[in-house]
Amino acid sequence: MSQRSNSDKKYCIAFYNLENLFDTVDDAFTNDNDFLPNSAKRWTNKRFDRKVYKLGLAISKLGKDTVGALPAIVGLAEVENKEVINALINSEYLEHVNYSIEHYDSSDERGIDVGLIYNEDVFTVTSSKTYTVYLKDDDGERDYTRDILLVSGKMEEEEVHFIVNHWPSRRDGEVLTNSKRVTAAKHVSDIIAELRQDHDDPQIIVMGDFNDNPDNDSLKHLVNNDGLFNPMETIWSPEKGSQSYDFNWNMFDQILCSINFLSSDNSKLRFFEADVYDEEYLTQFRGKYKGTPFRTYVGKKYKGGYSDHFPVYMILE
Repeated sequence: MSQRSNSDKKYCIAFYNLENLFDTVDDAFTNDNDFLPNSAKRWTNKRFDRKVYKLGLAISKLGKDTVGALPAIVGLAEVENKEVINALINSEYLEHVNYSIEHYDSSDERGIDVGLIYNEDVFTVTSSKTYTVYLKDDDGERDYTRDILLVSGKMEEEEVHFIVNHWPSRRDGEVLTNSKRVTAAKHVSDIIAELRQDHDDPQIIVMGDFNDNPDNDSLKHLVNNDGLFNPMETIWSPEKGSQSYDFNWNMFDQILCSINFLSSDNSKLRFFEADVYDEEYLTQFRGKYKGTPFRTYVGKKYKGGYSDHFPVYMILE
């Protein structure tokens, strides 16, 4: 097989909400009691190992038909700690790749965080930090949520900045919680403004589980105020999304990029394509939920699947 020229290289940038990747050890500082061997969910080492194996398999296939290699970058949501990410990158399908981890513990009450894995042969981290999203509940008390992760580094000698998100959920209703996600969006805008103050025309990729669709206020804020391109707008349809609720497809998982990725004038890297990875093996095979993500749990009932979200990815060339 002939070597590709530099101009022919493609890289997969992905994001995956892993649906509660918890270890089986009780953390006294977080509410992880649902994910213990003696809990109602009976979260055992065997089940953990099975989930890690399956997630590694799915990640290993992201963009591979186009790129011919495993993802260069994968943003992660719903990970309990660095140890579970370490188990993931050392699993059967990922262990041969030179993956490293960027992760910080956040103050989320359930103890779930965002993280980022990256192939050190492709991407060199120069800095990383987290930003806290300050929210208040109806009583004026602090409402804890996931921090936003910023990871900057070099790819193809270009500096690229990755902003990884997991915004507040819709558990109390879409309308009632809308302002929380708009607040999170404004925090991302502040990070982007900071990057643009410190760098000349920085290349920025914003990814995450936003718990909002491309047409919601929060995502429109990023597109309209921060000049981001959202390829998921045209991919999302009544038949396609990253998460299904009440028989409707949502595109909560998205990857956006600064518009300088659309021009080849000033950069070695440019946007090629994006998609949801929704292959049949990641879906429910039968029943009324056929075609939706094959989940690990439905309530307290163990199903043994991958995640309640499909991964999404973007190809750069």
